[in-house]
Amino acid sequence: MTGNEAELPLSGVTVVSLEQAIAAPLASRHLADWGARVIKIERPGSGDFCRDYDHVMNGMSSQFVWTNRSKESLAIDIKSPEGRKVLDALLPRADVFIQNLAPGAAERLGLDAASLLRKYPRLIACDVSGYGTDGPYSDKKAYDLLVQCEAGVLAINGTEAEPAKVGLSVVDIATGMYILNGVLMALYARERTGKGTAFQASLFDSITDWMSYPAFYTQSTGRPLPRTGAKHATIAPYGPFRVGDGNTIFFGIQNDREWRSLCRIVLGDAGFADHPKFRTNPLRMQNRDELQAHIEQRFAAMTSEEVLRLLDEAAIANAHLNSVEAFLKHEQLHARARVQSVGSPCGPLMSFLPALTIPGVTPRMDPVPDVGEHNASILGELGIREGT
Repeated sequence: MTGNEAELPLSGVTVVSLEQAIAAPLASRHLADWGARVIKIERPGSGDFCRDYDHVMNGMSSQFVWTNRSKESLAIDIKSPEGRKVLDALLPRADVFIQNLAPGAAERLGLDAASLLRKYPRLIACDVSGYGTDGPYSDKKAYDLLVQCEAGVLAINGTEAEPAKVGLSVVDIATGMYILNGVLMALYARERTGKGTAFQASLFDSITDWMSYPAFYTQSTGRPLPRTGAKHATIAPYGPFRVGDGNTIFFGIQNDREWRSLCRIVLGDAGFADHPKFRTNPLRMQNRDELQAHIEQRFAAMTSEEVLRLLDEAAIANAHLNSVEAFLKHEQLHARARVQSVGSPCGPLMSFLPALTIPGVTPRMDPVPDVGEHNASILGELGIREGT
């Protein structure tokens, strides 16, 4: 352990993660970022199937690189006597165990959270599933897009004509963050009580929480939240606006003060704020197309930079409509040195710093491991020879 790692908040915490795909690996990577030792258990040979989602990063998968830096890879067959011997030697040394095996597999192997907690009372063990451990969907396989479908996420994204999935693995990301939250709570509880915790996280439950606002809206109104493309579903003006130079900019109004500031400073017409069709947000929503046309008519003689400058002057939140290429060059990313690199079996690769900033603390940005890269060192610690 380096000097920096010894000073990190999770230094001394050992995580054993029987993980694949995105949700569980993302959670354990967050733990690794802040000092935890994460031992990732993979299949011998091919390893985590996420390694082969693509090969665009010097031969490595972009999603695997995102979710697996700063880990040690241990390639064992947990169904074999040899592999189970290694896992049984590791578990007493672990503070945290995470698994996202297929439905029912962990229970059959005695690796579900409840069984492990009975055996290791100080262990923090998490079962990750698609739909939870009970109910009619408990045995159903689940992937991000499919759970987006079941939870109504596609129904609220896209345009009036066609639904769309969220472009990110939003269900996996949500689940990864809830796993992380559960682990940290359990570590805190163990500090006070000395006792471990068995808990469950599921993709469906995680995105259910994120679907609260559209679900509450639908339950209360009796109608679905409308799909509005890039516009906000319930606030106007809020979304994209065409400008005279051919570009599209975004801005959003949150309250009456901002609405009046928009009319006075940006549109140059303070009296327009009290127009009978637009003076409140419900009225603006009813007449959104007319309002959009009026705003874009004012913007037609201006450049996007002029409009954005006026919006800043009016203290109204706004944004460029950036491509991913433009995002990669974003001045805010580079001014704050958020773009870093990590090592890998294929050489240095781009990576972003963790989202938290803790003054005086530098997070780990260690390499992405090769399959089984740490077998010799981990087995050596356990006093086990490879192949025995």
